[in-house]
Order: sequence, then C-alpha cells, then structure tokens
Amino acid sequence: MDWQSMLFEFLGGLGLFLFAIKYMGDGLQKAAGDRLRELIDRFTTNPLMGVLVGIVVTVLIQSSSGTTVIVVGLVSAGFMTLRQAIGVIMGANIGTTVTAFIIGLDVGAYSYPIMMLGAILLFFFKKSSIQNIGQIVFGFAGLFIGLEMMGDGMKPLREWDAFIDLTVSFSDHPILGVVAGTIFTVIVQSSSATVGILQELYAGQLIELDGALPVLFGDNIGTTITAILAALAASVTARRAAAAHVIFNLIGSIIFLLILPLFVNYVEWISGILNIEERMQIAFAHGTFNVINTLIQLPFVGVIAYIVTKIVPGEDRAIEFGAKHLDKSLIEQSPSIALGQAKQEIVRMGEFAVNGLQESMNFLLTSDTKHVGMTVQLEDAINNLDRVTTEYLVQLSKEALSRIDSRLHHSLLENIRDIERIGDHFENLVELIQARESNRVKFSDEAMAELKEMYELVLDTVSEAILALDKQSKDFAREVLSKEDRIDELERVLRKRHIYRLNKGECSGSAGILYADIISNLERIGDHAVNIAESIIDENPYLTT
Repeated sequence: MDWQSMLFEFLGGLGLFLFAIKYMGDGLQKAAGDRLRELIDRFTTNPLMGVLVGIVVTVLIQSSSGTTVIVVGLVSAGFMTLRQAIGVIMGANIGTTVTAFIIGLDVGAYSYPIMMLGAILLFFFKKSSIQNIGQIVFGFAGLFIGLEMMGDGMKPLREWDAFIDLTVSFSDHPILGVVAGTIFTVIVQSSSATVGILQELYAGQLIELDGALPVLFGDNIGTTITAILAALAASVTARRAAAAHVIFNLIGSIIFLLILPLFVNYVEWISGILNIEERMQIAFAHGTFNVINTLIQLPFVGVIAYIVTKIVPGEDRAIEFGAKHLDKSLIEQSPSIALGQAKQEIVRMGEFAVNGLQESMNFLLTSDTKHVGMTVQLEDAINNLDRVTTEYLVQLSKEALSRIDSRLHHSLLENIRDIERIGDHFENLVELIQARESNRVKFSDEAMAELKEMYELVLDTVSEAILALDKQSKDFAREVLSKEDRIDELERVLRKRHIYRLNKGECSGSAGILYADIISNLERIGDHAVNIAESIIDENPYLTT
C-alpha cells in the first residue's frame, strides 16, 4: 500500500474541496448583494424567523460556521439578542445540509467541463455579476473534483484490516464514532468537508450505515469550534451564543444516539422507497437529523438561553444598536412628534459618543483592551443610528413642517453629522493609543497628566453639548462655547510644553508625534461640540431668519 500517494491524494482533494466550498460561498454571497448582515438584523424578529434566516444565509454562503461567526459578531455588537441568535444558529444547521445534497448529486463526470465553464465566465467577462456566477460554477465543480480525489485516496483503505476494524468498532460503539467525527471536524473546521468525506467512505463501502451515522452526529458537534473561537474575545452574550450552539448540537446527538437503531431503519426505509444511492442517503440522514433536532428544541429556546446564561456568567456590556424612538407611522400622522422622536434618537447617539470618548480615555490610562472592544461597538452603533436617523429625517422633510420645526429639522441633520464625526475621532484616538502600545512608546508622567486633563475637559464639553441638545437649552450651549475657548487655549499650552520637552530630549520623536495627534483629535472633538451648541443658540448661519 503506497501510503504517500494515498495521503497526498487525500490531502490534495481535501484542500481543493475546502477551497471550492469557500470560493463558491464567496461567489454566492457577492451575487446576493453582500447584504447578509442586514438580512439577519432585519428579519430575526423571533426565534422562528431566526431559523428561516439562518437557513437562507447558510445556503447563500455554504457554511454554517460562516453564519454562526456572523451571528457571534452581531450578538457581540448588540445587533441581536441571545434568543434571536439561537434561532439563527438552529437554521444554520439545517442550511448546511444543502451542501451534502449537492454532493449527493451524480455530476462528478461533468465536473471538469463545468469547471472550464466557470473559468470562461471568470476570465473572459468583465461584468462583475457574470464573474460572480463564474465563481459559483467554478467552486461547484471544484467540490466534485476534490471529493473524487479524496475518494480515490481512500479506496486502498478497504484492504487495510486495521481501518476495517476501526469502522466496525463505530458500529459496535457509536460513541467512538461521535468522538471521531467531532475531532476530525474540529481539525478541518468544516462540517461540509467531513460530511463529504463520510459520504465517500459510505459510497466506497468502507463504513456501514450504523457506523457512519454516529460520525455524522460528531461532525455536527465539531462544527461548533468555529463559533467558539470567534466568541473567545467577544462579549458575554456572544460567548453565550457559542455555548448555545454547542448545547444544541450536543443535545441533538444524544437524542439520536438513544434512538440510533430506529434512525438507521428510517434511513434504510427512505432509501428503499426513493431508490437513492449511498451519498444521498447520508445527505438525507444529515438533513433529517438537523430538521428534527431543530423542531424538538425550538420551543425550548428560552430554556437554552437560561442555561447558557448560567454556564457563562457575567454582566454583558453589549450596546443596543437598533433605533428606539423612530416610529415611521408618526411621520405622516404627526410630523412634529416624529421630529421630537428623531431628536431623542440623536441625543441617544450623542450619549454613545460621550461613552466612546470615555472608553478611549480609559484605554489610554489603563491599557486594558476591553475598552477597545467597547469603542468599536459604540462607533458601529453611532454609524448605524446615523444611517437610520438620517433616512428618517429625509422622509420627514417631505411633510409640511412649521417654520420652527423646519429650522429644528435642519439643525438635527447638522447635529447628526457632528456626532458621527466625534465617533470617528474617538476611533482615531483608540488607533493612536494602540499604535503607542504596539510600538512600546512611553509617555512621561507629565505628558500623561496633560492628556488626562485635556481628555476630561473635552469629555465634559461634549457631555454638556449633548445635554444642551436634549434640553434645547441656550444656557448649556453657552457653557459649551466657553469651555471650547479653554480647550483651544489648553491645546496651545500643551503644544508649547510638548515642543519644550522635545528640545530638551525628555521625550522621543515617536512619542511626540502620537502626543500631538491625540491632542489634535481632542481639539477637533471640541469643535464638533461647539457646532452642536451653535445650532441651539442660533449662531449657526444656516439657522438665522
């Protein structure tokens, strides 16, 4: 037995299969308009809708792991609740079975001309939509070529007594099959690949059905590793979503192990009725497992959420990204009230900006990276509210507004722009502080004290600007203007001190550049706070009568 040829052919086939899965999934995602995150965010209103969205997204990207990673990111960012996430994860498990059905199709003989068709579409057409289709077709053909290579590599195993004994032991001891499937999927990080390999083993009569099904259950457990890895550095809720993924597949595997003889009989029965070949039998078993598992556990989403909350303790700091105050029905019914609702959403957006600035200061003072994660969440939240609130105000502009409301409407649009820019600046500040950390640049105690002083002044100024916006108070707005004068004066003083330290050699050039950039960003944040204040006290020229 030529072990080297076997191993190389198997690994080459596995590599091509994994590439084809990802390449086809990327093409499907681009062809779908790359709006998967918005699809998940918009339609996961309850666990059942989450299941449907999970199915659709996983079919589009051909990866349940990819879907769960997106879900973990959305949960971590606050776009989705834990209960919604569990529903999407359940749907992802069903959606991933489509790959097994694709593999079960007998198109291997045509895979090479199909790949050539994909290559023609990719290289001889400039239109992106046609190239996306070419990518899908090319990846589709690659699936079957990779599978054929893996199958050819594994054929000699049917003559190896040790392998035959191993597969027989899976039938006698199903838990061994579950463990083997779990370990291999953890290594490969693609249940589609391991199910494809299992289909080849079963089609090549290298494993019996009652030995193959436990391996299939293990594949579903092993695929959770991707979500676990994605959630390690994420929020508490994201880690809970990953834990729910593990629990969901673990419970399903236990249930089906307990009824394994019945499940084997079912697969043999359905195969006899539909006259399907071996690869498709595994696909049907995979689909049945995930659909029934979802139907059993869907009513208990709340219970699963409760369990993972106990397993993964801690206070979650995820930001609630969605708009809270925007009611579109009010736009036509009562434009004045709708305008007030928009103002409340902008105030909320401003509070996120204050919190983001505070988190960036905490990162400067403590070097704790948890503050980086929060600033990223807050900046994303500001950008999302910027988009939805601007759209709301644009729709509102089509209605008849009073002269006062019209001025407020214009002012609010300006306020949104300033708050969004504050978000950009505190993101810049975090990047500058990260550069300081990664390059091991040290600020002197004097410089740190100066930065803290300016940070606190700017933070106080922005907070007062948002308070002035909320109360529409000219008194608070005038306080902002007076503090901005102090910010400008402090920046000039700090620059002089900075140049003095540079001349005396008390700080390095790299430290000096970062220091100057930090105070520059803080000064610009102060300018945006002033813009908000001026819009309230009518010093903005656009608001004069």
